Amino acid sequence: MSRLFAAFAAVFLALQPLSAHDAAGHAGGVIRSAKSGLWSAAATWEGDKVPGAGAKVLVRPAHTVTYDVKSDAAIRTVQIGGTLTFAKGRDTLLNVGLLRVHPGEMYSEEGFDCDAHLPDKDAHATRPALEVGTAAEPIAVGKSAVIRLTYHEGMNKDSCPAIVCCGGRMEFQGAPLTHTWTKLAAPAAAGDASITAVDVVGDWRVGDRVIVTATTRQNKVKKTFQPTLRSGGGQTEERLITAIDGNKLTLDKPLAFAHAAEGDYRADVANLSRNVVVESADPSVARGHTMYHRDSAGSIGYAEFRHLGKENVLGRYSIHFHLVGDTMRGASVIGASVWDSGNRWITIHGTNYLVVRDCVGYQSVGHGFFMEDGTESYNVLDHNLAVQAYIGKPLPKQVLPYDKNDGSGFWWANSLNTFTRNTAAECDEYGYFFQVTKTADFDPELEIQQPDGKSRKVDIRTLPFVRFADNESHCQRRHSLNIGGGAPFGPPNAAGVGPDVQHPFLIKNTKLWNVHWGINPVSPSVLIDAMTIHNAEYGVWRPEYKDHYYRNVSFSDVPDKTHYAFVSGEPNDESKFPDLTKFKDDQPPQTVVTFVGSAANGQRLVRGIASDNGEVKTVTVNGQPAKSLRGDYSEWEVTVPAAALNLTAQATDAAGNIEPRPHVVVSQAN
Repeated sequence: MSRLFAAFAAVFLALQPLSAHDAAGHAGGVIRSAKSGLWSAAATWEGDKVPGAGAKVLVRPAHTVTYDVKSDAAIRTVQIGGTLTFAKGRDTLLNVGLLRVHPGEMYSEEGFDCDAHLPDKDAHATRPALEVGTAAEPIAVGKSAVIRLTYHEGMNKDSCPAIVCCGGRMEFQGAPLTHTWTKLAAPAAAGDASITAVDVVGDWRVGDRVIVTATTRQNKVKKTFQPTLRSGGGQTEERLITAIDGNKLTLDKPLAFAHAAEGDYRADVANLSRNVVVESADPSVARGHTMYHRDSAGSIGYAEFRHLGKENVLGRYSIHFHLVGDTMRGASVIGASVWDSGNRWITIHGTNYLVVRDCVGYQSVGHGFFMEDGTESYNVLDHNLAVQAYIGKPLPKQVLPYDKNDGSGFWWANSLNTFTRNTAAECDEYGYFFQVTKTADFDPELEIQQPDGKSRKVDIRTLPFVRFADNESHCQRRHSLNIGGGAPFGPPNAAGVGPDVQHPFLIKNTKLWNVHWGINPVSPSVLIDAMTIHNAEYGVWRPEYKDHYYRNVSFSDVPDKTHYAFVSGEPNDESKFPDLTKFKDDQPPQTVVTFVGSAANGQRLVRGIASDNGEVKTVTVNGQPAKSLRGDYSEWEVTVPAAALNLTAQATDAAGNIEPRPHVVVSQAN
């Protein structure tokens, strides 16, 4: 009992406001900011003491401290109750054990949970903030901002080192790239020391780290699978750029393998380097992780997250949106690079309306782009590249007991989300995997947010996609696309549960190639409209042909086009493919405002996305019609008078559905 009391006492004391004696920087105390100013200026800190190695630091509410140094000294903890902003005109480096954005002046070394006694939310209040660049003013080309997460003795290794946002605002914004990844324009042979990209990549830089993805899968025509790619055997190659001439890249050493670029089947070329970096100081000692909690704000743009993610530890991922619900509508992860992760790339957990676009994930233990518990809805995953998600282990106390965590580029249990223009390449098991299994430990009837913001209990197996279109998958060791199957050879969805015939899974314009199994369509009510399956052992594997319709499906170099184990009935004749306009379209479109900035002539520039299962007809902001930047308002922008304090974005689709819960952006002090 005495030990338990002591533990509670320690936690209680750690969370108390700091005394003046502790604040003065005495042994074991905390150095607090005295006023706004530069980190390097003694006058910024109480006691005129600039924080040094091992320091515990508090940036107090109402103070803005500008981090302006490049230092190898490892700070133990920085608690941000005010604003910590990184200088934009110079290179900066912060070595730290825990960065914690949290209202008030409480000090804590907890690197996962937030204090339950946060102040009441005020939409107009100034939030505590960590700014490593902003969307309006990112860290400029030629400058760098690096946060190196460094373990300190006495910290909980399961939770630290870490960056945690508890109801504050957290921004990581590097210099934008026109293309974060592209395709190979011409075949590259083994021994070539240069490659040609489809797109001009003039904003890539000498010294950048790039990957060229495999175009030949391992274990081809073998009855047994090779060990995980993590132990070697993959053909995705990592190189540094030594020269750039338009779309031609010279590499630091020759390629070891050939990489195809023929017609529709081409290797991917991705840039992993960014000028804003979050990394683990020593992954062999302790990997770091980052997370946003409920009622937080902020976004990630063109930042690099490397050597993060705690292997076999639940909830400690490279980038983690943790039980956010819809409180971070407007947040986005755009153009990020996440590589060498010990536990996922980006985890969307109990979170709705997140936009993840133009990101590159490379080498992850377990699933890469991951939706964790089946409650996630209205998220948009657009134009992301997933490369080498490795076989992992089920995580201790994970929410979904049936998930084997066996290496899917994209994994989800609730399809009411948008997947467009993504590519998965050379993952251990699956490119894309939708998996829901009713077990003794898991009931798939969950509380799911509806378009009007209310929640109701729904069997998540019955939820259709908001949109699934223009996706690609190649060089997977098992399935390119698994819709509702077990792992790896489980039976079809229990009792054939899936969407109803008026709200089917609609899969459009899909490319699957150089793979063992093309598609495993186990759920009922599946419409496949335009799919190419090339160079596969099996095209359609163990389908459940219940209300399935396939149109414009082509096979080339596929010995076994359809494998009929578990078949229930036959696929409907292509001539009977239903008129998509006759389906019941009662799903309204969704909008997310992703950027608000200044424009000329006293106007505000507003950008965002919209997604729908059909055609988006209009998007308005405060009644002003937006301009579509990319097909069907997938990206849009509009200018509105700067005097408008609040912004209301709303979409209407071609079926006449009006978004019942527009995205309202409330003006804040920061």
